[in-house]
Amino acid sequence: MSRGDFLAAVNGGYFDPDYRPIGLLIAEGAIVAPLQKARLLTAVLSAWPKKVQISRVAEFSLAQKPDAAVESGPMIVDLGKSVRGLEATKLARRTFAAITSGDRAALGFASDVTLADLSLILATTMPGNFKIQRALNLDGGSSSAFWFKRANGSAFSIGEQKVVRDFVAIAPK
Repeated sequence: MSRGDFLAAVNGGYFDPDYRPIGLLIAEGAIVAPLQKARLLTAVLSAWPKKVQISRVAEFSLAQKPDAAVESGPMIVDLGKSVRGLEATKLARRTFAAITSGDRAALGFASDVTLADLSLILATTMPGNFKIQRALNLDGGSSSAFWFKRANGSAFSIGEQKVVRDFVAIAPK
């Protein structure tokens, strides 16, 4: 991460034991892995030079030709509200991508929370005008990793506990 011009990053989507991506993965405009239909894979985080969005799988179209995309799930915030029915007993490390009402993108990391907890936290407790409209759970547990560049240029990171297949990063405009 420190070799590129990035502000923050987290681990990306799911992968199988041979490190092949599970679900859509697009990097630099090229499809690395195809879109899949699976109960857990409910949404796609996609990016273009001036836009980032989170779409439910049914809303997403490859015709939009994103520069980058990752399919993951479950969706944990939708239309600014906590998603109902999320798992509420298993505490784990979690990572997520979020989009605000002001078209801002955010990445985050949480420890020892359930999916239901994280959903509620993101939908109800964010400060000021940072109102999350959509948030997507990324691969979590031992794959959870977080990195960001401080204002002075030094880095802060929480490392993954096992090797991850890919990552999602935010670059300055």
